[in-house]
Amino acid sequence: MTDSNFYPLILKAPLKDYIWGGTRLKTDFGFESDLDKVAEAWVVSCHKDGPSVVSNGSLAGKTLEEAIEAMGPDALGEACKDFDRFPILVKLIDAKDRLSIQVHPSDEYARANEGDNGKTEMWYVIDCDEGAQLVYGFKHSIGSEEFRERIESNTLDEVLNYVDVHKGDMFFIPSGTVHAIGKGILIAEIQQNSNVTYRVSDYGRLGADGKPRQLHVEKAIAVSNTNPPLDLYGSVGKITTYDDNATVRSLARCEYFDAKLINLYGSLEIKNDRSFVSLVVIDGETKLESEQGSYTLKKGESVFIPCGIKFTLGGSAQILSAAV
Repeated sequence: MTDSNFYPLILKAPLKDYIWGGTRLKTDFGFESDLDKVAEAWVVSCHKDGPSVVSNGSLAGKTLEEAIEAMGPDALGEACKDFDRFPILVKLIDAKDRLSIQVHPSDEYARANEGDNGKTEMWYVIDCDEGAQLVYGFKHSIGSEEFRERIESNTLDEVLNYVDVHKGDMFFIPSGTVHAIGKGILIAEIQQNSNVTYRVSDYGRLGADGKPRQLHVEKAIAVSNTNPPLDLYGSVGKITTYDDNATVRSLARCEYFDAKLINLYGSLEIKNDRSFVSLVVIDGETKLESEQGSYTLKKGESVFIPCGIKFTLGGSAQILSAAV
């Protein structure tokens, strides 16, 4: 393509200051903000609650959604033809404190009740404190009534599956999976383009307004899978080696996204001929080169690459890749 609007888009992320957030997205990743806490950076987002903004080229200043509209449907690729909106949302999450026990609905439930997509997601643990844990489903199967009783009696912890986490771990979280990121965990998240969360418990924590944070118990019970998770987690995923230049680890693939981790040591050529590719640098620095231009991406920076653009990554970096 020779269209001056069809090129890799460097993105500026909206930042969220939820009460459980820390400062590592500012100190470690270079995000600039006057916020005391930065809990999340929405590094690839077309969601109305926090759209990414293009910072380079002829589309600079437009939201990612506006830029994609300007480029046309070819920018997303054939793999995205069945989605009625941009399919994914990518975040960096700094959990200095633990998040609420929560669950996300399926597409069917969310569209009927919230006017939004459901939410299937995956987590990649960038870093964590020693002894950090997260909640990943249930230890054993329970029924809906027991679920309700344990919420009401404050004994839900007894049946939740608490998992020790380590740097490099991956967790795939289908909609309906009860979960919570624990304190001291830095995560990259790839998820459906949705912002629907049902809180099951928030430990009696008060929000910024001094009031207990809202729970969504009835909806959570309606959508939760109360069986143990079946997906493998931790240090999993097939690794492909490209000479001495890179390894690519397949993290999670489902109908909504294809997530990979690129460990780059030299030069790697990528051709995305069925889907766009979004890249987030989570360590190091890389130079992206294509016919449309050359771009240097540092830790914390993200880029949307339209479908059909062949590009080369060079340098030494760890990069999270998301496509469909």
